[in-house]
Amino acid sequence: MESQDEHVLNAFMINARTLSNVLKAIQFRDTATCFISSTGLRVTVEQAKCVQANCFVKSDLFQAYNYNEDSTLIFNIDLNVLIECLCIFGNEANTSLRLYYDGYGTPLQLVLEENEVVTECSIQTSEADETLDFDFVSANVCNKVIIKSECMRETFNELDLSSEFIEIYMSEGEPNFRLSTHGYTGTTQFDYPKKSDMVEVFECKTTQKNKYKLALLKPSAKALSPSSKIALRMDTRGFLSLQFMIVTEDKQLCFVEYLCVPEDDSKED
Repeated sequence: MESQDEHVLNAFMINARTLSNVLKAIQFRDTATCFISSTGLRVTVEQAKCVQANCFVKSDLFQAYNYNEDSTLIFNIDLNVLIECLCIFGNEANTSLRLYYDGYGTPLQLVLEENEVVTECSIQTSEADETLDFDFVSANVCNKVIIKSECMRETFNELDLSSEFIEIYMSEGEPNFRLSTHGYTGTTQFDYPKKSDMVEVFECKTTQKNKYKLALLKPSAKALSPSSKIALRMDTRGFLSLQFMIVTEDKQLCFVEYLCVPEDDSKED
């Protein structure tokens, strides 16, 4: 039997769907950057240097997690291949997962088992690309709302997709929280009073209105679907953070975050 110390990472998860479901929430690009540390995994996907999606899989989501490095290891991996391997027995299968990684230049190894049938997958890794630093820190957050995902799913389904931008407005005065699109059919607005049953937290330090390219935020619907609530935050620069709380089948919590830069109104005529 192999010693756990023979691998840089040796982790076991009784239900592989826990990992595959959260990875699907950021599956909008082929390549992802994986960060492995003693606290767990972070998988990052970026697009157009304007949006970044991160999923966080803490070590306590695994039934066993052994990491034998002092520093964080970073590598690129084909996200589609990784998810395909995790679902090799089907999306509804009760599949256990053993995860191995031996350091830079080595493949990520998966051992999946269902009903005593074992499949081993070896996924090539490559040198990591430099990821964006959005410098999004809590100290610079001026507005925040935590809202139930149920109503936001309805809103996303009704957005005017012919609109190039989505506008987010927050204020202590009414409307407290508004989402707007401006498309071929006119202007569509969705208002959420701060005292609504759907709003759990509303913190507004200053009136703020920012626009974001709708195409950049569309992938966040992948995280919205399985989530139970969303924390929407804007900092002093107008940078947007969408944090989705996802409850796993084992009643544990994991988080997916989308970061997006605002549209520069000065570019418009």
